[in-house]
Amino acid sequence: MFSLKRIEDTAELVHRHVQPTAQHRWPLLAERSGCEVWVKHENHTQIGAFKVRGGIAYLSDLKSRKPELSGVISATRGNHGQSIACAAGLLGLAATIVVPEGNSVEKNTAMTAQGAELVVHGHDFQAALEYARERAANDGLFMVESFDPLLILGVGSYSLEFLTAVPDLDTVYVPIGLGSGICGAITVRDALGLETKVVGVVSENAPCYALSFAKGTPVSTNSAETLADGMACRVPVAEAVAIINAGAERIVTVSEDEIKAAMRAYYTDTHNLAEGAGAAPLAALLQEKDSMAGRKVGLVLSGGNIDRALYREILAEA
Repeated sequence: MFSLKRIEDTAELVHRHVQPTAQHRWPLLAERSGCEVWVKHENHTQIGAFKVRGGIAYLSDLKSRKPELSGVISATRGNHGQSIACAAGLLGLAATIVVPEGNSVEKNTAMTAQGAELVVHGHDFQAALEYARERAANDGLFMVESFDPLLILGVGSYSLEFLTAVPDLDTVYVPIGLGSGICGAITVRDALGLETKVVGVVSENAPCYALSFAKGTPVSTNSAETLADGMACRVPVAEAVAIINAGAERIVTVSEDEIKAAMRAYYTDTHNLAEGAGAAPLAALLQEKDSMAGRKVGLVLSGGNIDRALYREILAEA
């Protein structure tokens, strides 16, 4: 999709505001999985998730093209909204963020703290998204979608860091929400000319991208009820499906119990906080540990934003 020069230039822009995150090799995760395991710690950005990279790339370009623009609107389950709110604040834009009913209390609080106007509407992300598009048309706000080539370029900066620092990874596992993270990983892998296999991960309760991968065309579902709100998508993006289906090795579907177990494993083995989507790649590796034995594997810990009450419940289930 993009040249290495374009990817590097975007990473330079992102790094003006976001410090590169660490990638660590964790011995206890290696013992648990039977692999050499490297973790990309996107839970350590200033919003606790990888999404901030995309927001900076997207809104910086938007502001340069539309200097008269005063406000944007978007829909989210949390991390994308934090990204847009954070980037808007840096660039002097007002941000309105629409979230569904029952959204993470702590993610909502974080978005408000970033300066966003928070609007609660709809029973799930898709309903919130459709309402945000209506508000954009009615209120004269610029609608920021959750998937866009510039978002891919921005979040691709973490894959550039990861695959440059550890270029001999056999496989990297990436969670899939709407697809910017995995599309960025595929794009960077190809631009660097590496042989690393990119494996997507979805929840069995939100399997639209797995179904789309199997069928070769976008497949929607009627619901996406998963504790991993960063993967709670029921309508896939056609452009993302095309990139994933062409460039991913496979997509692994993990259960809610496997996600919870991976969250506990991250705490036990690394003392890092992982939200559901952030833990899903580890859940997929543990599901495939027999076939992956002895390999050098990368995991994207995409975020650590989970409400304290829910996290406490999950830890107590051990």
